[in-house]
Amino acid sequence: MCAQLHFSICKETGVQLDKKHWYEHVPKSVKTSQGGKVTILWNQQLQTDSTIPNNKPDIVIRDNERGTCMLIDVAISGHRNVIKKEAEKIIKYKDLTIEIQRMWNVKTKVIPVIIGATGTISKSFRK
Repeated sequence: MCAQLHFSICKETGVQLDKKHWYEHVPKSVKTSQGGKVTILWNQQLQTDSTIPNNKPDIVIRDNERGTCMLIDVAISGHRNVIKKEAEKIIKYKDLTIEIQRMWNVKTKVIPVIIGATGTISKSFRK
């Protein structure tokens, strides 16, 4: 599921894709759009000045043009309480968010993508 999300993000941000279909897509560690406006990191440990234990989100989207950074973490939850899992992900990456904002001088946001085993999603995910 994460690879399909990566494919869609690359397509939406104008990053050149090697394959035509999402199911053939193999994410690369770093993808950059034409002109270097957007950089997408896949499963990369982020280097920070201070030691942060949770520093490896699934996908990082850094938009240099807008001055934003999105940390995306994906999980398939075995239970129905996707809202609780979503809150855990936001708290998990809070320190990393603060550090990235300080180091890169960008507005940073954590986007947890949590889907319950039965297909349950939170209301905030729809946005």
